[in-house]
Amino acid sequence: MDTAATGLTFRDATDADVDALVALIESAYRGDSSRTGWTTEADILQGQRTDPEGVLAVIKSPDSRLLTVEREGTVVACCQLEHRGDHAYFGMFAVSPQLQGAGLGKVIMAEAERTVRETWGAREMHMTVISVRGDLIAWYERRGYRRTGRMTPFPYGDERFGIPQREDLQFELLVKELGRPGPNLGSVTP
Repeated sequence: MDTAATGLTFRDATDADVDALVALIESAYRGDSSRTGWTTEADILQGQRTDPEGVLAVIKSPDSRLLTVEREGTVVACCQLEHRGDHAYFGMFAVSPQLQGAGLGKVIMAEAERTVRETWGAREMHMTVISVRGDLIAWYERRGYRRTGRMTPFPYGDERFGIPQREDLQFELLVKELGRPGPNLGSVTP
């Protein structure tokens, strides 16, 4: 039995989740609290990772879902899923720093991939990762994502995305083929 999946509930975020989701995302990537986990960006970016307006925009977008993961009534993880034609975009992925390294991320990614394949018929999942995040990129590669070498510039000067501590930041596109969609059986809560 996969103990990482024990007691998890997957659902779409609502307006009432915004504050909890912002706190979760910030704790996973920024500041000293993020150093508890391994996904911290605290050494390359300071400032905010997201804000209530950004999270609410994902929740309200007709082509997006903010998949929220709870355990015992507490939000422990989330990820953005956005329908983009034949593929889906995966972003805003955060797991509570105290729970990182226990297999929860793998469970959430598998559910996200199943969801976009069955709901939207997506055949690929795309994501962008800061290219200097070698450990994070390697983790995604172990999950079947491949580096494309396609880079987009980091939005230097736009503090909504953080305050860069380096001058070499850029995003690399990673892609995973998801295969053919199966029948839409609805979401299963492990």
